[in-house]
Amino acid sequence: MFDAATSPGQNRTPRPPARPPAGRPRDAFFDNAKYLAIVLVAMGHSWEPLKGDSRVLEAVYCVVYAFHMPAFIIVSGYFSRNFDMRPDRLKRLVTGVVVPYVLFETGYSLFQRLVVGDSGMDISLLDPWYLTWFLCALFVWRLTTPLWQAVRHPLPVAFGIAILASVSPSIGDDLDLQRVLQFLPYFVLGLCLRPEHFRLVRRWPVRIAAVPVFALALAFAWWSVPRLNTAWFYHRDSAQELGAPWWSGPLMVLGMFGCSMLLTAGFFSWVPGRRTWFTALGAGTLYGYLLHGFVVKYGVHAGWFDPEWLHGPLGEILVTALAGACVTLLCTRPVRRLFRFAMEPRMDWAFRRDAAVPAAREQGRERERRSREMADA
Repeated sequence: MFDAATSPGQNRTPRPPARPPAGRPRDAFFDNAKYLAIVLVAMGHSWEPLKGDSRVLEAVYCVVYAFHMPAFIIVSGYFSRNFDMRPDRLKRLVTGVVVPYVLFETGYSLFQRLVVGDSGMDISLLDPWYLTWFLCALFVWRLTTPLWQAVRHPLPVAFGIAILASVSPSIGDDLDLQRVLQFLPYFVLGLCLRPEHFRLVRRWPVRIAAVPVFALALAFAWWSVPRLNTAWFYHRDSAQELGAPWWSGPLMVLGMFGCSMLLTAGFFSWVPGRRTWFTALGAGTLYGYLLHGFVVKYGVHAGWFDPEWLHGPLGEILVTALAGACVTLLCTRPVRRLFRFAMEPRMDWAFRRDAAVPAAREQGRERERRSREMADA
């Protein structure tokens, strides 16, 4: 009630209110969620050379692919809610998405040609390869955010676009538009979510209910392994390109969205909300995402996955653990410092001065809003 140096009879000078922190506070829950999601992405890629010999691993692969990218995209949409055409935000979009896309699309192409020996691998910025599709998609999604914020019913419109894409084989591979459009509802859902929605799924009843949900998902995936084309989970082809009737495209878009939401809610319910040993790694998930692809592709080329003993349960567990350790290392601060020139280049020389410095008033409002959300959470 009183300062130790002030007696009750003395008049106290009230303390000035504490100033808000200079930087925007980070929410531990979202950093934890991003890190865990990117670990699952790396594990999934490490299972691809092994899953053909194990029905159980194929089932686990299907369950993970049903929600790990949707979860990551939802979080990306949630943190894109305030994106507009303000010059400083356009600059961050270029330096944080466009430049890494150009560098890593070129880097992967050269890697395939010079290391793997694929002489037919051309550098093409119009045809994203392997992991770079996400950067291309994020650029399109974030650039259209003001439009989704203006539409009265954005989620139904996004579903309509995804459904039309699923029955349109003529879209082709340019900019991986099939994935951009079929994953669009998850990004738009993230734009529509508020902090209270994440608090809702983190309650104990949801955490408990997630256990049978994942158990049923694994059982269904094990049953469906010989019956379902896993390419549906990639969202990169239309129904006709997968050899299915056109009407199965809309059904799969809606059905897989429902399954993904159940599993994503369960995943979010298990994500710790407090700071943990891996919370700080959540700030480097893009590094882990883009860099681990070189390790996986080189491992396949070098025959790391060829030994017969790796195709048994113990080998699969070892590969899973190594994939998690590898992507964790790639998210650490030393790796981020080393590759910051490619992921977060400053590039002040490329922009006008008034585009690099946002209005102080808008910065203050954003900090206050983030602080209120942190307090509510």
